[in-house]
Amino acid sequence: MSEEGRMQEMYTLKTIAETLNTSNDLSTMLDTVIGKLLGLTGLTTGWLFLIGERGEYSFMADYNLPPALQRQEKQPMRCGTCWCLNRFWDGRLDNAVNVLNCKRLEDAREYQWGDTYDITHHATVPLRSGEKMLGLLNVAAPNKEHFSDSELALLQAVAYQIGSAIERMRLYRAEQRRADLFAKLGGFSSALGLAVNECKHLDSLAETTVSLLGQHYDWPFAALLKLREDRLVVQAAHVVGALQQRSLYEDFSSDGLNGLQRAIDLHRITKLSASEVQEIATSSARSLPVPVLSSGLAVPILSIIPGEAGVLVVGYAQSSILPQADHEVLEAIAEHITASWESLKLAEQRRELARLEERNRLARDLHDSVNQILFSLSLTAKGAESMMLGSAELEPMREAMKDVRSLSQEALKEMRALIMQLRPAGLEKGLMNALQEYGAGQGLQVVVHRSGMGSLPRSVEDGLWRIGQEALNNVRKHAGVHAAEIILHLSNREVTLSVTDRGKGGAKRRGALSTRSLGLSIMKERAQALGGRLELVSSARKGTMVTVIVPLTSGTVEN
Repeated sequence: MSEEGRMQEMYTLKTIAETLNTSNDLSTMLDTVIGKLLGLTGLTTGWLFLIGERGEYSFMADYNLPPALQRQEKQPMRCGTCWCLNRFWDGRLDNAVNVLNCKRLEDAREYQWGDTYDITHHATVPLRSGEKMLGLLNVAAPNKEHFSDSELALLQAVAYQIGSAIERMRLYRAEQRRADLFAKLGGFSSALGLAVNECKHLDSLAETTVSLLGQHYDWPFAALLKLREDRLVVQAAHVVGALQQRSLYEDFSSDGLNGLQRAIDLHRITKLSASEVQEIATSSARSLPVPVLSSGLAVPILSIIPGEAGVLVVGYAQSSILPQADHEVLEAIAEHITASWESLKLAEQRRELARLEERNRLARDLHDSVNQILFSLSLTAKGAESMMLGSAELEPMREAMKDVRSLSQEALKEMRALIMQLRPAGLEKGLMNALQEYGAGQGLQVVVHRSGMGSLPRSVEDGLWRIGQEALNNVRKHAGVHAAEIILHLSNREVTLSVTDRGKGGAKRRGALSTRSLGLSIMKERAQALGGRLELVSSARKGTMVTVIVPLTSGTVEN
């Protein structure tokens, strides 16, 4: 190479280096540098592809592109494959090379898309930063079919400069995004902390959490999934500005979604394929238009409370937007969500303890006041009745006192039953023993049967205790019999409690599950509060059977 040629090459590299350092906007920089390169080398046309880790490519920049390749908003450059991309994907493109002809221009001539500027061939130069392959730079000129070794060497040197600049800009953008994401994290965390005080259960907290994610971050899709045994149930989803109601959700088998399964098993953030995140988004928000998602992240949410594990899923519209900063902020968000879940559970426990304390206080007050008054009334009536014994004139008054004593004893019995409901005793011996003792106190002979091994959560056991109490009260009041049978069946998935009598039935005719039957309505509400359901079967010939079925989350039954 002559001295003049070497000077021109040095000037070209110097000009390109200066151009690369004038902007931190990737698209603007690439357009400018391609134009500078073509002007310095005497070439006329150039274009550039960036290629992601999974092989997907993006048409990023061009200069003086032939009209045939600009049709339909440059659609020929954005779709399909070509020989230079195939070489890149096959690992056969390490250095700048001549490409015999261009498939895209060949297609343009075949289908008569327009003027090609008589360009048939181009040189292809891989863009890299160190060992990392980033994309391709193609340059061409009319009727130019071959590039010399010196031209390819210069193009290769320029490509190294461009690759280093692209990587520098990516790092700069990643730092900018990290700063932006963590700045928003403070607002999200504060809003989530305030929401915990207003939410009553985990489902409402999940909806609030996902809604806050949509308000503070730019992810086009976000969802919270809760693990229930081997199923993942979507609690809430946010799709480009809209919160989806959870009642429409389906659940997923974690075996069918490998990325979610890995996140759960490995307890770490995991990338999701385009098909996985698209399936989750489409199924989670079927009533909302879902954008095309090319990738996603699954973040495990681990709780110290058994059965409360979950997964946070976010989707991306462009696969290139997966910087490390997103990993870091999503891990921090998962920790905040976990802390919020645990705070809500502790708040629920505090409320439950407050309710128990209030019931105990009412029970003590009733026992010390109304219960004692009724007992005194019964004794007084009995004493007055005995004083009138033997006098014919006082016989009507004695009968009235007898009625007063009977009514006071019945009221005393009801008051003791009410006190027992307010302050349950005997649960330390087990639910079935407590119900059997309670039935005996009501004058009933109760036979109990139990199948399945394990202990129930406190909230479930307390709810079943009160439902069983009310069912036994109904037997005493309405069945016309003095015997009942209680069956408890416990499995890993659910617990079933049934109370059966052989009485006169007729519960359905009395409006059993309507608001007109207060006792049965209370039982139904208690079952629903536990996430279960109440079933009633009643007939005049077979009696009445009340059954409550409560689902159990994985890990709540202790063997």
